[in-house]
Amino acid sequence: MSANMSDTVIGNARLVLADRVIEQGWVAMAGGRIEEIGEGAAPAGSHDAGGDLLMPGLIELHTDHLEAHFVPRPKVYWDPVAAVISYDGQLATAGITTVLDSLRVWSEEGAEGVDGQANVLADAIARARDARLLRADHFLHLRCEVPMPTVVEEAKQLAGRSDVRLMSLMDHTPGQRQFRDEGKLRDYYRGKSGGKTDAELDVMFARRFAYQQAYAAANMRDIVALAKTHDVPLASHDDTTDENVADAIKDGIAVAEFPTTMEAARGLHGAGISILMGAPNVVRGGSHSGNIAAVDLAREGLLDILSSDYVPSSLLMGALQLPKRVPAIDLAAAVRTVTKAPADAVGLHDRGEIAAGKRADLIRVHVAGDHAVVRSVWREGLRVA
Repeated sequence: MSANMSDTVIGNARLVLADRVIEQGWVAMAGGRIEEIGEGAAPAGSHDAGGDLLMPGLIELHTDHLEAHFVPRPKVYWDPVAAVISYDGQLATAGITTVLDSLRVWSEEGAEGVDGQANVLADAIARARDARLLRADHFLHLRCEVPMPTVVEEAKQLAGRSDVRLMSLMDHTPGQRQFRDEGKLRDYYRGKSGGKTDAELDVMFARRFAYQQAYAAANMRDIVALAKTHDVPLASHDDTTDENVADAIKDGIAVAEFPTTMEAARGLHGAGISILMGAPNVVRGGSHSGNIAAVDLAREGLLDILSSDYVPSSLLMGALQLPKRVPAIDLAAAVRTVTKAPADAVGLHDRGEIAAGKRADLIRVHVAGDHAVVRSVWREGLRVA
């Protein structure tokens, strides 16, 4: 082919395909799609990638990092559209071209920060998108804390939006799931900016126990029904016990986020539910909450998807480190956990791999020893970073 037949041709790259790596190859993009892939020398006039990796743009299903831009200090609220733009820029330079922005869909008495702000942030994302201010493609992930009294009504206000791609069922009641060890939850809240005293935590925990007893069961049924009404995939959160697994299967869960035990992960995976774990867990070598390590799941073939969670740059880092930590996982398989697997899990089948006809969402990654940097980012064939 001739380079002038396409909008852009990138050559002299290590192409990371869904099932293999081409050590020297090229990609042609036209009309926002991948037009052709080739091995060996690229057509004349192509852009030289200098031997760097060329891989699909990363796809993020669970990050609440927008919160750090919206409330950068306790009780300091930034302009929400400006916060979205800043956050979006950080995602793009981390190689993330598609993101499900995780919004807290609940209000809690005595809570500050982003609680109760889901509508504000969802509208800010839409305004920034409509004004063409964003580099990544943004969708919504509604995080529903099922024991909270208002969570169902707040979820109803957002669930019908066309950009909602995932709803997750969460229960952070002290003493179960992620925080079976109540002491770790106390440490978490003490360590946050403006950390709470033990007396304040006593009041909060007592209130949460009461909420769970009064509201959790009915709210769970209503949110599952709401997701099914709007044909939105569901995610479970912090599954720990056989009972949690049975509930996930009954509710038609598509993605299990951060299972905390090997037993739960085995049950979920055996039921065909995709397992999502945090990339920071891979990078740090373990869970910050003291639960199961992501690499241990990977060694057993139980890890499907990685999420950057609270550190956007960890998504690329985690994927590149997986083959070193788990030799049975090659580079192509590791990259699938941050591209094709998350895309397929939420029905975004037009992206997530370098293949003819797919969206031309690509990143050029330069690797030096144990570190990597994203040199270039294309979204639908347009250079955005």
